[in-house]
Amino acid sequence: MSVPYFSVVYHTIMLNFIDKILCQFESCFSRKASFRWFVTIIIGFILRSDKLGVTSVIRDLALSPDYYPSLIHFFRASSWSLDAIRLFWFSIVKNDFLIYKEVSLHVLVGDGVKQPKEGRRMPGVKKLFQESENSSKPEYIHGHMFGGLGILTGNPGDWACVPLSIRLHDGLQAAHTWKGASVFLASHVLKMVGDAYCAAQVFGDCLLLLDRYFLTLPLLEALSALNRSGPVRLEIVTKAKKNCIAYEKPVPKKPGRGRPPKKGDAIRLKEWFASHKEQFLETQMELYGKQETIRYYSIDLLWGQKLYQELRFVLVERNGVPSILASTGLELEPLSIIRLYSYRMRIECTFRELNQQIGAFCYHFWSKHMPKLSYYQKAGEPGPLERVKDERSQRLILKAIRATEMHMVQSCIAMGILQGIFVYSVGKLTSDQLRYQRTPSRGRVSEGALMAHLRKYFSCLWKNSRNCI
Repeated sequence: MSVPYFSVVYHTIMLNFIDKILCQFESCFSRKASFRWFVTIIIGFILRSDKLGVTSVIRDLALSPDYYPSLIHFFRASSWSLDAIRLFWFSIVKNDFLIYKEVSLHVLVGDGVKQPKEGRRMPGVKKLFQESENSSKPEYIHGHMFGGLGILTGNPGDWACVPLSIRLHDGLQAAHTWKGASVFLASHVLKMVGDAYCAAQVFGDCLLLLDRYFLTLPLLEALSALNRSGPVRLEIVTKAKKNCIAYEKPVPKKPGRGRPPKKGDAIRLKEWFASHKEQFLETQMELYGKQETIRYYSIDLLWGQKLYQELRFVLVERNGVPSILASTGLELEPLSIIRLYSYRMRIECTFRELNQQIGAFCYHFWSKHMPKLSYYQKAGEPGPLERVKDERSQRLILKAIRATEMHMVQSCIAMGILQGIFVYSVGKLTSDQLRYQRTPSRGRVSEGALMAHLRKYFSCLWKNSRNCI
């Protein structure tokens, strides 16, 4: 099979980019065989045509079925460090990707994702409540709760949210006392800000975009403590609830006895859409790829009972729908806060592509030493992890947890490689040059189009390559 003429140059660029990224990870492995399996699995994720677990790597790379035990063993091997690979991926993204900046701040995007899992012997599976307004989703599921973190790359209009890490954020609290466990007794919200600050230590000062439910008192307290503890700064842009109550700044204390006031009058922000509507400014700006007419009003107020941290609130009315945005960065302009929050949806697109293209959530790592999960467990009864007392069983269960997170790290790397090629090919290559699509993609090369092209021609391209892949 011959390679199309238009892609002769680009296939070399693609292979060189993939080779450049993957070869940098060799120092993270103490054994050559482990590094080779690491590369094989990521290439398999990029080329896979089905989402039936890691066995798809065997099929799509035409490997011998005899390699299946070695493939499964890799995820539980002791020849690599999960934290080292994750931090090395941060450094590669910083050095080899076109990172977007807003007022000298790198833009991180964080969100939670819940994945249904039927395995009763999979560590971390628990009953979860879904807040989504999508009617196709059940109210309660049994599955894994992940916290995902990405970073914006590319240029405005051609965004890519490169996934940095996707970690288990719930269901493992009972294992925090186990020997060798890297589990912390913290909520999903606190783990998210901790992951973001860990990334900020590599990238520098960052701005973190979060969904509405993240604006909590513990998050602001943890954020302040982290910013005081290190040389880098992390700011938050998020959405407040409609019943949000803020406080005016305190007036100077009158002479006399008594402590100075910490806050002023309480303000129900949703009432200001009617009471201060004449003070709203109207403008046009591009939001979610379209020109929108919005009305907005900005004010700095104190928020958080007993904390009273100053936040910049931006009241926005778009298509008659009111929203309240909040930012810890007081130097950000109101229109910048509105525009930045619209970029948060990019991580939702990344989650979709990770699920539909890479198959990141198609895993089934379990352990026979894990007590069977009861779907009808009563309140107060010990969970499966709480019933594990044997040290050997605990060690093997931790390996299953580590295997799940390694699968997510490799999926992030595979998706990041595709998105790096996508950013480079903007204006140089279109999806219709790679495959027929019923819906035009506005000239952009999607992750699915790249995977289809590489799946079709990778064997021809690879046999002429002298790279390590």
